[in-house]
Amino acid sequence: MKAKTTSEKIIFGLKVKQLRQKKQLSFSELSEKASLSVSYLNEIEKGKKYPKEDKIRALAQALSISYEELTNLELHENLAPVAALIRSNFLNELPLDLFGIELSKVVEIIANAPKRVGAFISTLLELSRNYSLAEEHFYFGALRSYLEMHNNYFEELENAVEAFCEEHQIEKSRPIEESQLAAILLREYDYEIIDDGLEAYPDLKGLRSVFLPQKKQLLLNGQLHSYQRVFEMGKEIAFNYLKLKERAFSSSILKARAFEEVLNHSKAIYFSVALHIPRDPFIQQLQEFFQKPKWDGEAFLGIMKQYEASPEMFYHRLTNILPEYFEMNKLFFLRFVHELEEDSFTMDKELHLNKRHHPHGNGLSEHYCRRWGAISLAQDLYQLQKEGKYVDLIARAQRSKYLGTEDEYLCFTIARPSYPAPNKNVSVTIGLLINSQLEKSINFLSDPSIPTRVVNTTCERCALKDCQERAEQPHITNKKVRIQQMQNRLNLLTK
Repeated sequence: MKAKTTSEKIIFGLKVKQLRQKKQLSFSELSEKASLSVSYLNEIEKGKKYPKEDKIRALAQALSISYEELTNLELHENLAPVAALIRSNFLNELPLDLFGIELSKVVEIIANAPKRVGAFISTLLELSRNYSLAEEHFYFGALRSYLEMHNNYFEELENAVEAFCEEHQIEKSRPIEESQLAAILLREYDYEIIDDGLEAYPDLKGLRSVFLPQKKQLLLNGQLHSYQRVFEMGKEIAFNYLKLKERAFSSSILKARAFEEVLNHSKAIYFSVALHIPRDPFIQQLQEFFQKPKWDGEAFLGIMKQYEASPEMFYHRLTNILPEYFEMNKLFFLRFVHELEEDSFTMDKELHLNKRHHPHGNGLSEHYCRRWGAISLAQDLYQLQKEGKYVDLIARAQRSKYLGTEDEYLCFTIARPSYPAPNKNVSVTIGLLINSQLEKSINFLSDPSIPTRVVNTTCERCALKDCQERAEQPHITNKKVRIQQMQNRLNLLTK
């Protein structure tokens, strides 16, 4: 008999359990009728064992059904959602091992309460349809949880970068010359790097690079800045040096095929960032910066420019280093894209360490609070552009107090034009929860030149009065107030 997949074992076990319970047979009763041990029958129902043909026939006879009925992959209609989930192979795609969860335990939960699990799965599927969630949303959600669980710091990747630099005699001074990375790709990994390689493909103009595995060609977008070019080369080196086989072939993942692909992409990004912004000198520079008596935006940008890094690379490295070496482990990172023609904002990247902080993506087409530094600085950049002034980078610090909570954050934001995408600007923000640790670590925290603003998540959910920046009325908040008033009145009437 051909070896059975995990999915087939699970479905078979659920089916046996379903039929046994329908006939009101105990384990021992079915065990005796089918001449199988209770322990073996238990393993079957948990999806751990798939019996041989003679034992299946004995089970079928004991359950009064045909061999064919018992071995097909159909479950009773009330378990249809469970069957759909199992047959989709989604359980096998979930990165359970990264979170210390055994697949057998998940199967046991399904087997012990299939109806409840089925109802729960139906609910999840309905929510996913309502919110247009695709499979890759689960993969990226799992990745964020994995990064957050490790405070976005991975010693093994730090060590790999150091070993790579030692093996290839890369000097400690930065930035690394583009020619040096290109030579490694050509010499060691047989790459061909084609400058402006995406020019012939206008539908790919929004990508930074594409790798063609058959030809081992790296096609670079001709509109890239030099720091973007070396970052893409660093990622390609990472895929090869770390031996990451499952990978996307474009600079950003357009549609995730498997979680392993998403995880490996994250590892390659981490490696490239750590390669271009080495740990030890970066820690020293941050220590010196935090000891300044006043906020200095030029000095903040100066650290980034020394490494010829993009704001995204700079902020990625901050999320690695601040929790691990400065005990600033309550932080969030956000990236916004400002569509200039529509004057709309989309949060396309976020990370929350130690807890889920107030500013986060909602995915419901609501208007993010315009009081956030992330939004207001992007608007200021756009205004400068409309006035005909060329601005490459601007930085701002802001203390953000969240309406109705005790939480306050020190936020650093950088806004820039989007490369290579036209008619867009990008802002990146890192927010540090203000607590006793932050007060000890950042000397300029109370600098009066840093503005303090009361903020909220979205305009639709904000009860703040007389907000000059409001982009939409507080429909959701108003509705909640009306419902609460109705409930209060009902409570009085029905006493």
